[in-house]
Amino acid sequence: QAQLVESGGGLVQPGGSLRLSCAASGFTFSSYTMSWYRQAPGKERELVASITSAGGSTNYADPVKGRFTISRDNAKNTVYLQMNSLKPEDTAVYYCNANYRNYFQYWGQGTQVTVSS
Repeated sequence: QAQLVESGGGLVQPGGSLRLSCAASGFTFSSYTMSWYRQAPGKERELVASITSAGGSTNYADPVKGRFTISRDNAKNTVYLQMNSLKPEDTAVYYCNANYRNYFQYWGQGTQVTVSS
């Protein structure tokens, strides 16, 4: 069955960097738009960044523009989120999402990112 497994989260100081990875299996990864969402305590889940199936187009939430970069490797069935200049307000559980024309959608289990000194 379809599975998304995130990794790369952890504790980092403000101004630091992290790279999240999401390994996909059980579906045709190259056909899906891939996204990263996050959910902070007491807040709703929000879209962070997305990338189209072939990687030709990306989209970012305003708070992360210029700091985060989403990319994918369809040969490795993996999507990445490079996070630079991290701020305490970036602290959240980060989730990987796969979406095929809103017909099929899968979620990962999430990885915790904590930005604190």
